Parts: sequence; structure tokens; C-alpha cells
Amino acid sequence: MHERIVVDPKVQHGKPVIRGTRVTVACIVSGFAGGMTLEQVQTDYDVSVEDIRAALEYAAGLVEQEEHHPLPA
Repeated sequence: MHERIVVDPKVQHGKPVIRGTRVTVACIVSGFAGGMTLEQVQTDYDVSVEDIRAALEYAAGLVEQEEHHPLPA
């Protein structure tokens, strides 16, 4: 697991968060998906650029691990 991302069952119900915060990886990704800029995410969630990069890297790793099983036609 990335050093900036932690999973603790006592914080945000065990969702991956930025270390030392309650900001979830999903929140960071959703911010970008909703059109926020890097600066807005950084300011609104009080996280560093390195934290944001770690969150995106973590999310990318999860997507990379997913398998797609198409339904029979």
C-alpha cells in the first residue's frame, strides 16, 4: 500500500484515505470527475499535490486489478 494512503477500519469505515485525514481516495477522484482543478482539490480538501497523486495512483491500481467478464451474447 502506498505510504500516503491508509486503510483503517476506524476511519471512514475502512475506506482508503489520505494518511492523517478523513479524505477518501474516492473523494479525490470524484472531485476531478466533477470538474475540479488540481488547485481546487488541494484547497478544498486541504491535501498536498503528492497526496492527490498518491490517491490517483491508488485508484489506478484498483482499476488495473479489475477483470472484465462479458456476458454471453
